[in-house]
Order: sequence, then C-alpha cells, then structure tokens
Amino acid sequence: MADFQYEIVEELGVLSTSAKGWTKELNKVSWNGGAPKYDIRDWAPEHEKMGKGVTLNDEEFAALKEAMNKM
Repeated sequence: MADFQYEIVEELGVLSTSAKGWTKELNKVSWNGGAPKYDIRDWAPEHEKMGKGVTLNDEEFAALKEAMNKM
C-alpha cells in the first residue's frame, strides 16, 4: 500500500466514543498536502491510527447539511 500523509487542520467535533477509546470525529483534513476537506471517520485516541471514513468537499458538505435540515 502506498504511503500517504494527512494533517488534521481543524477538529470540528466528536460524534461518539467506543468502549475501546476510539472516537468518530468530524474534522477538516488535508490529505497528501491537498486542500482540507470535511472528513468523518473513526480515530484511535492519539490520532495515530484511523478507520475507514468519508471525505466531503465544501459543496458536498453543504448539501449534507441541507439534507439534514429537512429531517
């Protein structure tokens, strides 16, 4: 698997915490030096490991917020 870099640019919120201490978080993350994107995924306590997640650009995140407001 190819190496990649990430930087959590802004921590926006913790959505939940598992019994093992991992947290599902909403953050702005820069992947491989790119522009930061909204990111929802599980993280180990010190952000040293991550689970699978979903990354959204600004337009996708705005559409998600709009869809949630209709609920």
